[in-house]
Amino acid sequence: MSLADAAGEADALAEDGKERELSQLRAQWDEELEMAARAADFRERAVAYRAIGQFRFRTKKELIRRGLDDQSPAVRGSALLSLERLSRDHPGDVNDLRPLLHELVTHDGNEAVRRLAVVALRNGSARPDTIQILAALGEDDEQPRELRDAAAKVAQALRRKGTK
Repeated sequence: MSLADAAGEADALAEDGKERELSQLRAQWDEELEMAARAADFRERAVAYRAIGQFRFRTKKELIRRGLDDQSPAVRGSALLSLERLSRDHPGDVNDLRPLLHELVTHDGNEAVRRLAVVALRNGSARPDTIQILAALGEDDEQPRELRDAAAKVAQALRRKGTK
């Protein structure tokens, strides 16, 4: 079984609430995931970073941080997917990485990575600096339409979250 297959199985176990089996699978694949995250081939690293979210590896937050700094857009995107998944129930994960997410949203050279960073910010707390960055991005006609739309939508959702 490959890491990608094991991650898919882990995701299914997590969705079914089978925590014991998920924990056993995590223990079995922990070292291989760490090695894959350090691989020279960006495709292996991308699989590893995406697997963090599928395995619900909450202890791998520092590894996700490293993935967000990776030179490969595929790896950064995979790390963002995992961060988004892990932060659905734990907004503190986004809050801890907020400055890095702001940097990705505003300066990353890859549009897909920027959109994924916007989506991840949705799971954090409704901080005024984040809302301001996203609102400005949503109104910037020089930005790609999909990015503007995503930023405006998340800014609005955060505003509503902040008033609750």
